[in-house]
Amino acid sequence: MKKLIILLLTLPVFGIAQNTVCFTIDSNPDTNDTALAPFTKYVDVLGCFSIYAESTISDEKVLHAAAVAAELLDNNEDGIVDDSAIETQLAGENALMPIFSAENSSVENTFFNNYDGDGVSAVLYEDEVDPTQPGHWGDDATVEEIMHTINHVGHTNIYPAAFSMQPNSSLMSAAMDAARGGQFATVPYPYPDSAWYHYDDQTCDYECMMIEYMYWALVSNMGILDDAQTAEGIANEWEPYNASLLQSMDVLMHALITDPQYKLPLSPPDGNYCPSTASVSDLTTNSTRTLLKITDILGRETKKTARQTLFYIYDDGTVE
Repeated sequence: MKKLIILLLTLPVFGIAQNTVCFTIDSNPDTNDTALAPFTKYVDVLGCFSIYAESTISDEKVLHAAAVAAELLDNNEDGIVDDSAIETQLAGENALMPIFSAENSSVENTFFNNYDGDGVSAVLYEDEVDPTQPGHWGDDATVEEIMHTINHVGHTNIYPAAFSMQPNSSLMSAAMDAARGGQFATVPYPYPDSAWYHYDDQTCDYECMMIEYMYWALVSNMGILDDAQTAEGIANEWEPYNASLLQSMDVLMHALITDPQYKLPLSPPDGNYCPSTASVSDLTTNSTRTLLKITDILGRETKKTARQTLFYIYDDGTVE
């Protein structure tokens, strides 16, 4: 099928931002699977991760989820999954992210009553997806939920010595015990004063705490949480909200997630995914244009960062 290039136009506070997503939304290829049959929209992400969405979910939100998944898997955006072992693991488990219209929708109920696999670790609902604020705490849960799935289905199985979720089983379990001020099978009241990770959801067991911990560390290192409002909003659960604080407060976890052997994503997803291997003509409907550079709102040539307004400058004088 011909590649579909969707240009998603949004209006943030300071200007016009454009999301470029090089994915095709297809019809559901799994209508014979009872759990998956009710979904009508489908995106194959790099051959190892799938997005399934209800008919009422906008194309913009479906493509946003696909772009975020791709950016987490292919963080340098060269069109190739960064870690081939993770790619194989996710493909083998048929890893997927379902997007439901609402909690307890008929599609969600059908899915959970019939799904019998190991490729799902989280879900998204329509009101949790905001393409204009990728990963922003309280606005867009896409980064969090897709990251949970990739980490749980992928990393904890491929690299158990590093990421196994059982107590005393991995480098991450040791790091989390330090971050919580001790090893606790249940939520302590209160957490020790020395703790900087104090998750207090009683329904979240030790393994659940581990997955949440991995998410907090990764997005802190990416810079997604690095603003005063977010820092204040998450302080009751997580303190080192940026890379500098993470490196100084949580030495063990910072060293683990930045260890190049695990090829974890270090750059924040911004909802744009069109690999550098794509031709210039794929990026525009006018094949005579050439993309000269990408600048920020101040005219400085830049690379993508979280929640940044970008301008695409072409050699024919057009700016998008």
